[in-house]
This record gives sequence, C-alpha cells and structure tokens, in this order.
Amino acid sequence: MDNLNQYNALFSNAAGNASVQKAAADVRNLSNATQSKGGPSEQKIAYAKQAAEDFEAVFLAQMLGPIFDSLETEGPFGGGPGEKIFRSMLVQEYGKSIAKSGGIGISDAVQREILQLQEVA
Repeated sequence: MDNLNQYNALFSNAAGNASVQKAAADVRNLSNATQSKGGPSEQKIAYAKQAAEDFEAVFLAQMLGPIFDSLETEGPFGGGPGEKIFRSMLVQEYGKSIAKSGGIGISDAVQREILQLQEVA
C-alpha cells in the first residue's frame, strides 16, 4: 500500500496535466475498491486496466513530446503563437490513441503490478 501512496503522490504533484490527474483518480478509486476481501473483482480489474492505460498514455506523450518539439514548421501554415499549445495537445492525443490501440506493452505490466500490490495490501 505504501507504493500506491507514492504513485498517488507522484501523480498528484504533476499539476496541469488532465491525463495524469485522471490516472491518479483511477488509482485512488482502485485503492478504495480494494478495501473488500477476496480475489480481484471485476471492478478492481477495470480500475487497474484504466489506470494502467492512462499511465501508458501519459508516458507515451512524454516520450513523443521531444520528437515533435524538434520538428521545424515551415510555410504559411506553420508556426504562430498557438502552435506550441496545439502541438502539446496533439501529442497527448497521440499518446492516448496509441495506448488505447494496444500501446507498447507498458499498460499490461503496470496493470499486473497494480493488481499484485492491491492483493498484498
């Protein structure tokens, strides 16, 4: 349970990122759902899956961000004051889309770890 509190603190300290805050809420809901006894219920599994997918989406967005930051825009439609905001939102959506379509395997490992931590706690 101590590790779960550390994850909650990590997610809560990342201000301004709605995806991170949603993932933190999912982890808190999972923590509340684990107060009952027995094996992992469908609700626990669903919360763990959603939290893991949200985590993978945030991770992928963080990894894709520098790639898109290094791209130069040219022509009459490139640049401008809103491009950085638009690009960061686009990268977040790319991360969500990749994670939702199966991702790179991080969410499966995170989900297993969350469920394992919940069963031990």
